[in-house]
Amino acid sequence: MAYTVLARKYRSQTFDEVIGQDPIAKTLKNAIKTGRVAHAYLFAGTRGVGKTTMARVLAKSLNCLTVDAPTIEPCCKCDSCVAINIGEDIDVVEIDGASNRGIDEVRQLRENAIYRPARCRFKIYIIDEVHMLTVQAFNALLKILEEPPSHVKFIFATTEPSKVIPTIQSRCQRFDFSNISPKLIAEQLKSILKQEKIKYEEDLVLPLAKMANGSMRDGISLLDRLISTGVEPLTVELLEEFLGQPNSEKIYNLIGQIGDNDAAGTLAAAEDLISTGLSEVQIADSLIDYMRDLLVVKSTRLGEGPSRSRTGAESDLLILTAEQKKRAAELAEKFDAAALIYSITALERLRWALKNSDTPRALLEASLLRFALSEHFLNVDVLLSQLQTGSSTAIKKKIVIEDTKPKTPKSTFIPSPVRNFPKETANTTRKEKNSNGASEPRATRDEGRETKDEHRTRTNSQRKNEIINDPAVKTVLIGLDATITGIEEDPTS
Repeated sequence: MAYTVLARKYRSQTFDEVIGQDPIAKTLKNAIKTGRVAHAYLFAGTRGVGKTTMARVLAKSLNCLTVDAPTIEPCCKCDSCVAINIGEDIDVVEIDGASNRGIDEVRQLRENAIYRPARCRFKIYIIDEVHMLTVQAFNALLKILEEPPSHVKFIFATTEPSKVIPTIQSRCQRFDFSNISPKLIAEQLKSILKQEKIKYEEDLVLPLAKMANGSMRDGISLLDRLISTGVEPLTVELLEEFLGQPNSEKIYNLIGQIGDNDAAGTLAAAEDLISTGLSEVQIADSLIDYMRDLLVVKSTRLGEGPSRSRTGAESDLLILTAEQKKRAAELAEKFDAAALIYSITALERLRWALKNSDTPRALLEASLLRFALSEHFLNVDVLLSQLQTGSSTAIKKKIVIEDTKPKTPKSTFIPSPVRNFPKETANTTRKEKNSNGASEPRATRDEGRETKDEHRTRTNSQRKNEIINDPAVKTVLIGLDATITGIEEDPTS
């Protein structure tokens, strides 16, 4: 017999077996119990979350031949249930919307829909990827979809519901299928491995489930690929070797070198990853994923609240093995939350540039060095403070701000602050008499009336303009890709 892939072999057969879509299953079961089954349904969601499976289960429940009425527990053994499972039932027609998207196919469907089913209660049309139909085909469906014959049911499935025209959606009961959590996928993968009697390491299942990105079918297909290697027991090393995943220890090593501000070590760690065949985009994606875990570890330790039962590396937000949690907790101590947030956002912008760059490696290495040498880049507020006070010592931007001793500062050239010289105006030459009859400059008389706060405001405004317009400051700010947000008064002035 031909081999049946695991995704088909272990496809859910009843409402209770559909994983991760309990609210939808419960609603459909109640509709069948109360006799309130709609004539048209729209199932929307990403790939591999159970849309077509749920459509087949609903069709079996409506047409099961072992009972006299629709049931919530189809037998899955009668001729109708077996034929629906393999998509060959004469009364349950599965149509691919991508290859039957024209108005002619819809006209044929309308002509056939008027005939009663051959052996079952309902004639059911399951149209997969319905958003691929043309606008003309959708419009041809409108009348029969609004007032279909009593023996006809429609079930539409789509991954892009926004492309289904509103007039079609308004005639259907819509259900949005959510992504399946990695924990539920991991439980199903363990069940399949036990039924297949395949040996595996416990640390394998969670990373494999995480790779599925919320799709049960993707998770089972990845497991099928791994089993095809013929190696037992299945291990995380096989996952990294045969499925093209980056070695977690090498990613952690790269992050560790960045956290230690080791420029040479960062370049060596990046070379180690690139030499394994990973692209620059894959490395950026992996860094985003792993730094997100560090950010969770760091952030869940801040503050206290009744909503968090576990914090740090034990947070429920982390999908990691025990060894990976330990490693993440160690690396999180080398960063503060702000540095991780900056790195993640910078890497997200970088990954798009890497796809279109002719020199992606140089761009990646430059960005990694920017992270590793961040202490050599002055914060804009610190820079302006030094310009005001005339300090010639650079204050470094620290990555680690908790439980660390300050490093010995290095001298860096900082342009001296520009002194304020009042500009002459026409008023300074005008003479007016005072109460004693003597003449004095008008500007001098006006300054005497100014309050101290007004004088400080004017001085700050002049200082800000002069600092901003200074060529040396402009060069530094452009290099930092920064802008000036505010300048405090120099207390020494």
